[in-house]
This record gives sequence, C-alpha cells and structure tokens, in this order.
Amino acid sequence: MKKLKVTLTKSPIDKVKKHKLTLKALGLKKIGKTVILPDNKAMRGMINQIAYMIKIEEIKDAAK
Repeated sequence: MKKLKVTLTKSPIDKVKKHKLTLKALGLKKIGKTVILPDNKAMRGMINQIAYMIKIEEIKDAAK
C-alpha cells in the first residue's frame, strides 16, 4: 500500500480556521514537521484542502 510523506512548509497563522483544524487533524503542528499517512481518498481530500501549505511525497510501503 502506498503512503504519503507530508511536511508542513508554511505557517498556519492568518489562515482559514478550517485549514488550521485540518492541519491539527493530520498531526502537523510546527513548520518542518513530517508525518506519514495512508494514501486514501479521505487523506487526499484533506491534503488537497491545505496543499498550499505543505509538501507531499509518495512513498511505497516496502514492509510486507
């Protein structure tokens, strides 16, 4: 299963409240923080909403 490596690159200060809550739900609190998330429709929707503040990389799950 594919996974996504998401890194916060811009500050959420003065951004839409809904976008700040989305960042919190993803576990992104500080600039430079990186989280690994599953690649599914729900995560893609959240990521598309805040794409202007994050950097996204696809990684393949090698552990099987």
